[in-house]
Amino acid sequence: MQFTAGPIPLPDESRSHAFATAMAPLLRAGDTLLLSGPIGAGKSFFARALIRARLGNPDEDVPSPTFTLVQSYEGPEAEIWHCDLYRLSDPFELLELGLEEAMGRAICLIEWPDRMGDMAPPEALSLDFAATNDGHRVTLSGPEAWRERLEPLLA
Repeated sequence: MQFTAGPIPLPDESRSHAFATAMAPLLRAGDTLLLSGPIGAGKSFFARALIRARLGNPDEDVPSPTFTLVQSYEGPEAEIWHCDLYRLSDPFELLELGLEEAMGRAICLIEWPDRMGDMAPPEALSLDFAATNDGHRVTLSGPEAWRERLEPLLA
């Protein structure tokens, strides 16, 4: 059974930041968030805000992993991996990056998850971002287990 919520309006950066900040403490080691949507839809902004909130440091330098593919951060309860797979040419490159192992122990935020082929974990939460005339919006979907965990965020 699948859980779906949204679309959730994110009309400006402050609302996107608040959404990411509220989601950060709900995540656990081993969680994977698949961030999809076109360029400019708010994926990287969301990831940066979530990482800073999770680390408890609003000034944390969170560079885009577009060229490095992966940036990792030592969090208080779990390591955080921020991945940008836009430049990935073959899903098997994920093995070289160590992403498959990380998905079992770290909090993984993966932009451009369509590049993963069938390597995306079935228990992942998908966040589909879109740009609109009124800012951005996001739709969440994933296994039913996410519904209860995200209830405080969606109330």
